[in-house]
Parts: sequence; C-alpha cells; structure tokens
Amino acid sequence: MTLPKHQQAAVKQSQEPKCEVTTIDVPQLGPGQILCKINYSGICGTDKAFILDEFEMKETAKGISGHEGAGTVVAVAEDVKDLWKEGDRVGVKWVNSICQRCEFCTNGQDELHCPKQRNSGYSVPGTFQEYCVTDARYATRIPNGIKDEEAGPIMCGGVTAYVACKRSQVRPGQWIVLPGAGGGLGHLAIQYAKAMGMCVIAIDGGAEKQKLCLELGAEHFIDFTMTKDIPAEIMHITRYGAHGAVVTASSREGYATAPTLLRPGGTVVAVGIPTDMTIVAGAPPALLCMKRLNIVGTVTGTLKDVDEALDFAARGLVRPVLTHGTLHDLNDHIAKLKDGKIAGRAVVKIAA
Repeated sequence: MTLPKHQQAAVKQSQEPKCEVTTIDVPQLGPGQILCKINYSGICGTDKAFILDEFEMKETAKGISGHEGAGTVVAVAEDVKDLWKEGDRVGVKWVNSICQRCEFCTNGQDELHCPKQRNSGYSVPGTFQEYCVTDARYATRIPNGIKDEEAGPIMCGGVTAYVACKRSQVRPGQWIVLPGAGGGLGHLAIQYAKAMGMCVIAIDGGAEKQKLCLELGAEHFIDFTMTKDIPAEIMHITRYGAHGAVVTASSREGYATAPTLLRPGGTVVAVGIPTDMTIVAGAPPALLCMKRLNIVGTVTGTLKDVDEALDFAARGLVRPVLTHGTLHDLNDHIAKLKDGKIAGRAVVKIAA
C-alpha cells in the first residue's frame, strides 16, 4: 500500500484553548507497532479538558488529542506481522501501549495501571489525525456488525460505562441510578445496564435528555431542574433506595447526592472526573457506616473489557447516539460538550 507523506491533523495551539487543522507528517512506524488510518474518532470529556487547558497534555503528544479511534491497519512492523495485516479493522484506545512485564500487566486483569503505559492524546499523539501508530499487541480488533463511527466511542466512553455497570455490583432486576444519564457516558451506561438486566433510573435535565433516556430503555427519568427532592423521588420509585449509582456527571452536586440515593449496602461508582479537585466522591462517615455503603472508582477498561463492550454493540444491544462532524468542527463540538449541549456522544470523521 502506498502511503502519503503528509496528513491532516487537529493540533492544540500552545497559547490558546483550541485546535487548528493543519498539515503534518505521517508518523513513522516503529518496532512492535501498526500504522492505522483513522476513519472516525469519538470526543471524550478528557479531550475537552486537554484542549481547553483544564488538564495538561504532555509535549510528547505534539498537541494531538483523541483516544476513541476506529479505522484500518495500513502498515505493520516486521516483528508483529503474525498479529495484524493490512486491511484489518482496528481500534485505538486511551491506553496506547503497556510494558507487558510489570505486575499489573501480567496479572491478567489490571494492565490499566502499568506504570510505563503510554496514552493516546496525552503522552503520544492521539486519534485527531488521519494516521496514527499504536502498539500492535494492545490494539483492539473491531468485529463485524458495528460501524467505525460507532466503534470509536466504545474505545473509551462505551467500555467505561460497561465497566462501571459491572463495578456497581447491581444484579439483574435490581435498581441502578445514573446521574448525567443523557450525556456521552450516561446514554451508553443506560444501554449496558439495560442489556445486563438492570432496572434503570436516569437523572438529567431537559426534555431532549428525557426523550433520549426513555427511548434507550430507562424505566424512569428524573429531571433535576424540576425535582426538588431527588432522594425522596428515588425512594418513592424503589422503596429502599437504588442498589447502585454510577456518577458519569462530574459535578459537585452529582457526587454529593449519589450516596443519598442508595439503600443499605449500595455502591457509588465514580466515573466523571471533575477538573475541580476539591470535589470528593464519598459521604459523611455516619452515613457510610450506618448504611454500609461502598464507594469505588473506575477508568476506561482492559483489553478484555473493550472486547466485551464491543460485543454488546456488534449484537445490536448497544448503539452510541452520535452527533457527527469533521476535524474542522472539533472546536465547536468541544464548546458544546463543555456547555452540556450534546445529547449522546460526539464523533468526528477523520480520514477523507
């Protein structure tokens, strides 16, 4: 396959909270790597934080964010030709590579904590470019039955929602409550929870979010802009409180309210990462002790988790609700994401 020497990429401007679409070199392939043509990339809240200077991106990322890429393999390093071939469908994730030797990489379940990991759009150039390299041994195969534009958001948003539902320990037939349910993570959490047999209570604001949440399978919707006492409403629906709460919204109110929505023995799963580090996921010790609550956190998912999350989509059980655009729309999408004006997940077409 003849590859171009140059490509288009959305590059974060060093002195301004925005990206500029510019021409850069196509990255060179290194040992153990594959070169991927990125057809679509989802936009994550972390990308928003990097571009708006809420979190700092490392210089080694060269200003190129993005970690929800889906596309095609166009070149394979000699030492990994037994793993991939040109034309294979591939997903590029937040964790771009791992050392495969440390305790976390070898215990079979926790490679996300590899101290030598490299991260797309944070420490290495991400997926807001037409071509990017990734570790051949940690790239994800995209199955049949799911389009690239749908697979991209599952590389982070989808698998994060899926793992959060698992960590909630809510069983089929039990209640799970989802603050921020109409957002990029929340609308996927509704679908995964529903597919896993959970009874979903969605919390968000506005008629558009209500319509979306109910269409996706939530049994109840609570509009926080109109409901004065959300805990009382949860008790009315569930009698004793929800069995689990997944907080995808990164607001102080969401984290402060979540423990009060639970029955004894319930679990709060922290997912949304606030830029305000004074926001705490927890509850007063008296409430924790008397109700024996669990507070856990999660971030993205392992290689196996991503495969499982994609399988739900390939079987038609989960479908990201998408707002489309191109690289040139990235700044506009980021602004809308900041203001909470995107229902579902934003995705941009990368390669022509």
